Amino acid sequence: MNDKEDEKYKKTNNQISRRDFLKLTGTIVIWMGVGSCSYVIPVSGGYILVDPKKCQGCISCMLACSLVHEGVENPSLSRIQVLQNSFNKWPEDQKIEQCRQCVDPACVKACPAGALKANAEYDNVRMVDKNKCIGCGTCIRVCPYIPTRSVWNFEEAHAQICDLCANTPYHWDAAGGGPDGKQACVEVCPVGALQFTKEVPEQEGDSGYKVNLRGESWAALGYPID
Repeated sequence: MNDKEDEKYKKTNNQISRRDFLKLTGTIVIWMGVGSCSYVIPVSGGYILVDPKKCQGCISCMLACSLVHEGVENPSLSRIQVLQNSFNKWPEDQKIEQCRQCVDPACVKACPAGALKANAEYDNVRMVDKNKCIGCGTCIRVCPYIPTRSVWNFEEAHAQICDLCANTPYHWDAAGGGPDGKQACVEVCPVGALQFTKEVPEQEGDSGYKVNLRGESWAALGYPID
């Protein structure tokens, strides 16, 4: 290779390097711009409240949840979770945890596939589109609550969260669920430990979602109502 060819070779490679560099840095800038942008997510049209001191741990809510969504009674497929610890005393011996339909949902914002969204068709209820879910588990990892309110459907390999029974193919009521329908867990609870509301609960801590649903009739059974 003579001096002229050598100079041409260096110039060409330098141009390619600069072009590739610009492509790379441009991609990074665009990615950073998208990743850092903020957008407003409409509030959900409904919320499930629970009274953990009233819950009897019968898991009727879990069985009803899986039944109306999946057609089978399987606690492992439930979107509401009752956790029991026989080594603790009441009321610390069990917990009942439900999706909060957060006003600022980390799971919706983090989903890289757009499978989690506030579904306008159902009054902005946070829902998972299982056909879009890629099974990355991001929504489960970013959920700030323990246990995570996004759960894994091990049979169909996709994430799922409480949708207030908005998308329930096996619902007993022709009108179905959703904010204007009936929620299986609320309807089936034998002691009324769950309640549906359209009012936005307090978002800080658990006080907005864990409430006192006990009345005088509950006191007549010998249970504390304070």
